[in-house]
Amino acid sequence: MKYTLLAKDKNSDARCGVLTTDHGNIETPIFMPVGTVGTVKAVHARELKEDIKAQIILGNTYHLYLRPGTEVLEEAGGLHKFNSWDRPILTDSGGFQVFSLGDCRKITEEGVVFRSHIDGSKHLFTPENVMDIQRKIGADIIMAFDECPPGQSEYGYAKNSLELTQRWLERCVKRLDSTEPLYGYHQSLFPIVQGCTFRDLREKAAEHAVALDREGYAIGGLAVGEEAEVMYEMIQVVNRILPQDKPRYLMGVGTPGNIIEAVARGVDFFDCVMPARNARHGKLFTWQGTMNIKNAQYKLDDGPIDPQCDCPVCRKFSRAYLRHLFTAQEMLGMRLAVMHNLYFYNKLTQRIRTALDEDEFDAFRAEYSRKLAEKV
Repeated sequence: MKYTLLAKDKNSDARCGVLTTDHGNIETPIFMPVGTVGTVKAVHARELKEDIKAQIILGNTYHLYLRPGTEVLEEAGGLHKFNSWDRPILTDSGGFQVFSLGDCRKITEEGVVFRSHIDGSKHLFTPENVMDIQRKIGADIIMAFDECPPGQSEYGYAKNSLELTQRWLERCVKRLDSTEPLYGYHQSLFPIVQGCTFRDLREKAAEHAVALDREGYAIGGLAVGEEAEVMYEMIQVVNRILPQDKPRYLMGVGTPGNIIEAVARGVDFFDCVMPARNARHGKLFTWQGTMNIKNAQYKLDDGPIDPQCDCPVCRKFSRAYLRHLFTAQEMLGMRLAVMHNLYFYNKLTQRIRTALDEDEFDAFRAEYSRKLAEKV
């Protein structure tokens, strides 16, 4: 993989570029729709490509390992063929999901023993077999296996957790570098920088990751309850250390306002369940802020969701119709809402790239950062 920097803002660390992969180029900054179990909920591959204009999607190792399982994915020739998506895929290592299981998992030096949330069956994730699983899934970008500690962890726990994550990272690198892709295209490992909200731990984690010289890096363990300004501070701490000529991925973030502010601090990749999850509850993003389409005020409103939006939903359907679909509990309502929200997030990053290319990011940030920061 190769990252090419195209433009940089003169008043912040914002930049735009292109990451070249064997499944196509990714223009950054970019938002990745979350396809946890091999599908972005409520939309299919053609809509993702042609209507939403997604360049890359995310899958999750934990969920894909349990269902449909690596045997099924290998037989299909990898996730790209299994779900008919011919553009890049990034897989989360499953660390966050495993550690969210609480009493259903046990952490050791070897890895994590956990019980499936589906049937209670017992499994073991190690740095080595998580690399093997992601090889079998067929991701273009593979995430390192890490411990994702609680956001409000005390310093001692955070330090021990980070040291374990670093040892696991070295094992991930060794395993991936000693194996070959299964489907004939390049796969890249991104380390995950942890350290909670402790500056010295974040610096230590970033320096360790950089020393391993990978093709990109991720920032994990943020947007888990800390104040937004604390998150932004940690991003700055880490990105002062991560290489300028490689992409940075902020995991699980966030609101449109979060994305704008993180871009200003040098982040290139984003993912979040928020746009699709909120859409399924009728909560929509617009360039004026957020709205709940189920509110009675939209019953007779024949205007589009967002007059400034040119997505297929806003071009064809009214607020009144979408509200009717939700009121009648028609599944089409959720589908249209998801398409709108994912389009909005993709359009957001497209407009950021354009603003950077035209040296207008300051003005864009000033107009939209606070307006789009509100959580639905």
